[in-house]
Amino acid sequence: MAVKRVVANIASPDTGKAQSFYGDVLGMDLAMDHGWIVTFAGERGAMAQVSIAAEGGAGTPVPDFSVEVDNLEEVLEKVQAKGLGIEYGPADEPWGVRRFYVRDPFGRLVNILQHA
Repeated sequence: MAVKRVVANIASPDTGKAQSFYGDVLGMDLAMDHGWIVTFAGERGAMAQVSIAAEGGAGTPVPDFSVEVDNLEEVLEKVQAKGLGIEYGPADEPWGVRRFYVRDPFGRLVNILQHA
């Protein structure tokens, strides 16, 4: 038995709001749209992981989930252009990542990071 995929599910009566953040800001592709559920996906072969944390590191709250990107500055520019508030960072962390926290349209705290 092998886990093939881990999917974060976010409850919302308005799935259309997802495109602005997950599609436009993060550049994820719309992989499925049944009206009542939309799924955005990154590159094929992306790792599936689950983390359990007592804090988010550096004294921050635990984010709802983390998204690793290949160009943090580009994503940061898109977040700022959309007027989304940064809740933490950007910060260079001692464990080798540069990251920031932002809330998605559904109020979820998202840790956006790039490994140094």
